[in-house]
Amino acid sequence: MAVAPTDFTLATAPATPRGGVATYVRRHPTIIVGGGLLALMVAMAIFAPYLGTVDPQALAPAKRLKWPSAQYWFGTDMFGRDVYSRTIYGARVSLAVGLSVALLAVGLGMAIGLMSGFNRWADAIVMRVMDGLMSIPAILIAIALMALNRASLQNVIFAITVAEVPRVTRLVRGVVLTLREQPYVEAAIASGTVSIKILWRHIVPNTMAPVLVQGTFIAASAMITEAILSFIGAGTPPTIPSWGNIMAEGRSLFQLAYYIVLFPGIMLSVTVLGINLLGDGLRDALDPRLARRL
Repeated sequence: MAVAPTDFTLATAPATPRGGVATYVRRHPTIIVGGGLLALMVAMAIFAPYLGTVDPQALAPAKRLKWPSAQYWFGTDMFGRDVYSRTIYGARVSLAVGLSVALLAVGLGMAIGLMSGFNRWADAIVMRVMDGLMSIPAILIAIALMALNRASLQNVIFAITVAEVPRVTRLVRGVVLTLREQPYVEAAIASGTVSIKILWRHIVPNTMAPVLVQGTFIAASAMITEAILSFIGAGTPPTIPSWGNIMAEGRSLFQLAYYIVLFPGIMLSVTVLGINLLGDGLRDALDPRLARRL
């Protein structure tokens, strides 16, 4: 007995890359928005010479305090320098400080936190030092260190890094103390596995997610701290165009030419917003408890 053919066929369409990307964007919009803003600022800093800029240090006293126009997009300052060019080139300084401090603080803080959390004899000494540093506001530590050294970009990065390391150290130590009590770590210790191998195989991979998120917030905080130091005259030299320096030079003329402070302030705010959005998105994506709810 022959079986009559059916009028329909059941087929399942394979998942397309477009659907996967759309799903990811829908679930983690803050990563896309924050990453896009940060990528835009990085591209602006890299391609600054090709964005219609001129020499940011070129003086033109006859053209000082020109308001924004078709010729001077962001106006000119009290020395006739193009504020647009100085703002675009200033992105290089702020991003360099933010990314450098984040990498150095995360690297040093992670090393100290791992040592402190996995070795009880070192924990008491190291954490008391970290507690002492954390009891002082980060900006005051940076100002004190800058007062002992000459103004330079390298010294600004060093000063801010010293202030941010204790926060990473405490975070990593807390994660290590939790992981140290897990059964798989205790089993590795009982089997005679050396401490270095335990740290590398079991501890470090599980600390990467929170440290990565913390690193984004450190980058944003470092950029704000650099702007504060430059604004009060304790940061990068005045010859280096940075957003903090530009705002510092324009504060005395705020009522007359507020645009000198406005445009670098907007750039700093947008960059910090992008980094914070990226950090929030990474936290939501990497937290397994939040991921199960999505």
